Amino acid sequence: MVFGQKTVVKGEPEDEEEEEMVDPLETLRQKCEETKHCVHTQERLELCETRVGSRSQTQEDCTEELFDFLHARDHCVSHKLFHSIK
Repeated sequence: MVFGQKTVVKGEPEDEEEEEMVDPLETLRQKCEETKHCVHTQERLELCETRVGSRSQTQEDCTEELFDFLHARDHCVSHKLFHSIK
């Protein structure tokens, strides 16, 4: 009778837990979304989405507001990303 067999791959420690990898891009995007300029553009995007969603017949979309928000966030990220990469 065998209880709890473990398979150990050559080169891997037996009891060491695998470290969770964190994407630095996602971390920086979250931090940049909290900056003053990004918060402002995100508020404009949300107002547009609310306005467009409340109308049944409209040709308006929120493309401009979405691009403004993404541009502001990516601009912030671009200045910080490569300093955190090893």
